[in-house]
Amino acid sequence: MGAAFLAPGAGLISTASISRAGAGTLTQGDVDILRFLAAAEIIETDLWQQYTELGGQDSKESPYRAALEILDEDQPQYISDNTDDEQSHVDFLNAFLSAAGASPVNLDQFRTLPSSQATGAQQIGRLTNLMQLTIDTSWWTRYRSTTNPDLGAMFPHAVPSLATGLHAAIPRNDAEQGDPDNLSDHIKAIAFTAGFHFGFIEQGGTSLYAAMARKMTNLTALEIVLGIGGAEVMHFQTWQDKAGNATPLTDHDPINNSDVTFEDLHKGQPEELQANLIMPEPCQFIDPSLPACSVIRPIGSQQVSARGAISALTADGLFRGQSTQFFKALDVLAQAADAARRSI
Repeated sequence: MGAAFLAPGAGLISTASISRAGAGTLTQGDVDILRFLAAAEIIETDLWQQYTELGGQDSKESPYRAALEILDEDQPQYISDNTDDEQSHVDFLNAFLSAAGASPVNLDQFRTLPSSQATGAQQIGRLTNLMQLTIDTSWWTRYRSTTNPDLGAMFPHAVPSLATGLHAAIPRNDAEQGDPDNLSDHIKAIAFTAGFHFGFIEQGGTSLYAAMARKMTNLTALEIVLGIGGAEVMHFQTWQDKAGNATPLTDHDPINNSDVTFEDLHKGQPEELQANLIMPEPCQFIDPSLPACSVIRPIGSQQVSARGAISALTADGLFRGQSTQFFKALDVLAQAADAARRSI
């Protein structure tokens, strides 16, 4: 199973060039965390590449792309930029691991899932499935709440129907896109589903990097986790801002036999659903007796873990159709990252 994570080739940069700030004394825990994060970034890159092919800056004009632009006219550029960022994270983490004498991560043997048949999608094997998602949209209300999941708070879904059934976030074929001059509610529903999925994916990385930082020993490894984690926060803030621009509609997906309803989140909503509240509301932090503080949440060890992140992505349907070997391989990486402890 370990062979699944070994990429060919020698170190990409000299260890001397990363010797500052205590690099060169990476603990096994540091390596295990960085390898798990590299795997997570490979998964993110795979899904973002699919979004880019059909709705990114260089994608062909299509009803799907036009529906994404309802959320923001710059949505194709943002999608492409997010994809480039995730690929840079993969490249950097694997290069750093190699330079430090550790094995980089490669999941290519698991690229077995089918692509969309819509024009623009490459016909290659994928790690992730964007056509049968069940999306947790409680992140929307969590960041608008004055309570904290690290202290036991629970949150309702912004779009409850996305949290049940199966939903496509990319068109499965050209016929599904419909009339380019008269966008159907169906293609809008697919694009709006993607909009809320963007936020779900990036809020996960936001919490995961913050939680992993607490376990790092080597200062350069910590710098890497904090630096990349900051970029994940910027990604989440972008998608948090755009998802709420979905226009009201109800659609039935005959292929997945699921219904979805989007409400107008700009009008007549309680505060925890209000679309223009895009900054994290101050909330309970560390202890309820302390003043409220605007923070990333959750980050507590009881709420955020590597295995928990894989479980959340699995519940999302992102790995629907993947092999048992794929899940076992991810679990090996996740268990090692969760076992890491900061050395003093």
